This record gives sequence, structure tokens and C-alpha cells, in this order.
Amino acid sequence: MTATSEMPAQDVDPSELPVFCPNPKMPLWSSHPRVYLDAATTGSARCPYCGTTYRLRGGAAKGSGH
Repeated sequence: MTATSEMPAQDVDPSELPVFCPNPKMPLWSSHPRVYLDAATTGSARCPYCGTTYRLRGGAAKGSGH
């Protein structure tokens, strides 16, 4: 696998927001600085460090009237 290889997508339940990477399921050897990702707006987000894509189950959050 090369640095440009696509990492498998991680499905995220809306109850798990905010999304952050690395997530607790990742092995210790793959650690990098923690970053918070905005998956709620578009329905998905990609980690700038490892390339893992996080997909929000149900897609982007609907407008909440704010």
C-alpha cells in the first residue's frame, strides 16, 4: 500500500459525533495527532493525516433551524 492508497471508509453513527481521528478502534502503531472532522455538514470527511474517510450514517445532518 502506498501513501496515496485509499483507506477503507469508517461508518459513524450520528450519536458518535463529533468525529475524530485516530479513532479508538485504530491500532496504536497508526497513531497521529488527533484531529476533529466535520462529517455532519457534508455526510463525510477525510483525515488529512492518514486518509481515512468517515461516513455519517444517514448522510449529512439536516438543518436544525439555526
